[in-house]
Amino acid sequence: MYILGIETSCDETAASVVKDGRRILSNSIASSLSLHKRYWGVVPEIAFRMQLETITQIANSAIKEARIDLKDVGLISVTNGPGLLGSLLVGISFAKSASLGLGIPLLGINHLYSHIYASFLENSHVSLPFVSLVVSGGHTSLFYLKDFDKIQLLGSTQDDACGEAFDKVAKILGLGYPGGPLIERLSKNGNPRKIRLGCSKTENPLDFSFSGIKTAVLYYVRKMTQNSKLPAYPAGRQTPCLSGRQANSKLIRDIAASFQETVIDTLIKKSVLACKLKNTKRLVVGGGVAANSRLREKFYEIAREKGLTIYFPSKKLCTDNAAMVAGLGYQLFKKGYISGLDLNADLN
Repeated sequence: MYILGIETSCDETAASVVKDGRRILSNSIASSLSLHKRYWGVVPEIAFRMQLETITQIANSAIKEARIDLKDVGLISVTNGPGLLGSLLVGISFAKSASLGLGIPLLGINHLYSHIYASFLENSHVSLPFVSLVVSGGHTSLFYLKDFDKIQLLGSTQDDACGEAFDKVAKILGLGYPGGPLIERLSKNGNPRKIRLGCSKTENPLDFSFSGIKTAVLYYVRKMTQNSKLPAYPAGRQTPCLSGRQANSKLIRDIAASFQETVIDTLIKKSVLACKLKNTKRLVVGGGVAANSRLREKFYEIAREKGLTIYFPSKKLCTDNAAMVAGLGYQLFKKGYISGLDLNADLN
């Protein structure tokens, strides 16, 4: 069975054809990321306007790359949330039109659950049940999966998501956007234990909170600036924001490394606790932040220490893509799930 996946939850416009939930035949993606950099974050209107302009082209590209005809598609699987409202509606509206015009079934897919499924596309050894950590720019959550339609939320972020915290710290350090890859690169030459940082405690031990560590970095940079260890703020700014040249200093590299290491340690601690509480030795990690090389390295280290089996998708499947949407759609369709033309965006 050929499934056409559509993903437009944020700044990507993506379409993919997957066969039988496992074999990726095409995975076309267009991103508006370069248009958002000057604003230090995704601007919803810019994102969905580009998606309106590119969705048909991207879907046609996916069909062509898969070397099939539209009439061969047996299911259209589309992300219907969570995400940016305007962006979601672009993908949903396109999927509805294609479903109606072609006379084939339609199925709405949860964006976070599709990130979990990404590991199944490349690894036939992943088996249920397991704990999953989804860590991205907009979400940081722990789940327990008994089946693809039996998913229990164990914990989630109470404020900033992990990727969002990376972006904000990168802005404080004057690095640019998106912050994750920039902090990762600087951290390679920094001392991760140089500065003592910590993530805020949460009432539920499996919840996350990253706003506190972001603020701690802000105050630390402000203190160093006032002590003349870092250059003064650029004119007109109320918060520290250092230039790219200044960001090459050893202290900035140490700040980046210390922040990254603390966040990763928190993700590991809570993920391992979740595995212990659910009595499972399997952990699946997904989402954009899962592409971080240091995060992968440390998770594999703890896996060896604790006797866990950890699965990561390839880095190209960590970011938003439609292959994971199509793959999960196939599994749920086999279980009898289907959506009507009243399918709408679900922001929760």
